[in-house]
Amino acid sequence: MSDAGAGWSHGDRALAAGKLMLAWIALLWLLEAVDAVTGHFFDRFGVTPREPSELVDVVPSAFVHFGFAHLLANTLPLLVLGFLAALSGIRRFLLVCALIVVADGLGVWLISPDGTNTAGASGLIFGLFGFLLVSGFVERRPLGILAGVLIAAVWGGSILAGLAPTQTGVSWQGHLLGLLAGVAAAFVLRRRPAPPALTP
Repeated sequence: MSDAGAGWSHGDRALAAGKLMLAWIALLWLLEAVDAVTGHFFDRFGVTPREPSELVDVVPSAFVHFGFAHLLANTLPLLVLGFLAALSGIRRFLLVCALIVVADGLGVWLISPDGTNTAGASGLIFGLFGFLLVSGFVERRPLGILAGVLIAAVWGGSILAGLAPTQTGVSWQGHLLGLLAGVAAAFVLRRRPAPPALTP
């Protein structure tokens, strides 16, 4: 798959990735500030399972948080993992995020317990972790493999803890589905090597 930034330098890619993720984080904090002053109006955009009308909230739910503490817990991992994933190209990164958010949201809608309301960026975070973990292996890129190993070393413990079904008030289903969606994205959106140039 080609990317509009294929001819960019490493510095250009890093700058674009940094700007995108800072803007993304700023948007989440702005939304939460508005949510706080409107009596948590945006909380209704979480996903309540198996209600047909809730399908429209599959995407918005990834941008809604239940308070500043919830958002703060997601800010650093989303910033770091999003930045690393965006280094491979902005267009590809946005496609990866779209796949994760939609697959995770639909999965939550299907299998989460009745009466729950699920929202937040953690499903996307788990998805980006899964994507970064395996994409280097899928594409046979030594630097990508090294990045995956380092990410596993730094974030692996937190990821495993987030998958535990014993945590109260935490959607382990959303975390697991996000992780699986990220792994799937690494295969679906993998970069194939360019064919060798032929000389006459």
